[in-house]
Amino acid sequence: MASLLSSTLLSLALLLIVSSSEAKDFLVGGDTEAWKIPSSKSETLNRWAEAHRFQVGDSLVWKYDGTKDSVLEVRREDYLSCNTSSPIAEHKDGNTTVSLPRSGPYYFISGAAGACEKGEKMIVVVMSKRQRWSGGISPAPSPVEYDGPAMAPVSGGRKLAVRIKGGLVGALTLMGLVGMIL
Repeated sequence: MASLLSSTLLSLALLLIVSSSEAKDFLVGGDTEAWKIPSSKSETLNRWAEAHRFQVGDSLVWKYDGTKDSVLEVRREDYLSCNTSSPIAEHKDGNTTVSLPRSGPYYFISGAAGACEKGEKMIVVVMSKRQRWSGGISPAPSPVEYDGPAMAPVSGGRKLAVRIKGGLVGALTLMGLVGMIL
């Protein structure tokens, strides 16, 4: 009975570890109506992006009316000036998915005339693989030069931040229980 329980707990712990490291799809703004000109300064997509931690391999998903708008991935300078003339990538299908294959900032603006100037734009910062949780304490992300959402501050002036995923904590707890049973 004890060996069945310990093997079940071990299997569950391994499942939690694997599932906590999978790539995720993020619906931009958390809503199918989010890719639009913001109604106020506090309703920007950059605020939404600041609240999320994007990892290499994650994807962004936009839902919008492809007959009236588009999503342009642009360079930093084009983001700042709302220049739509030379995008890195242009998406017009109304159901856009963009993979995030590298760490660093990504810049997105609307392709609709005047929409970027009115705030329909977003910067997403993708953390590198070395910044993922690695079994304890990891260095705080190094600053990147760009005009966009800030990285989460480290409280107490410490130079190290603890990044723990809930699934991993649960898995480690279960593994500890298994060890006590054996």
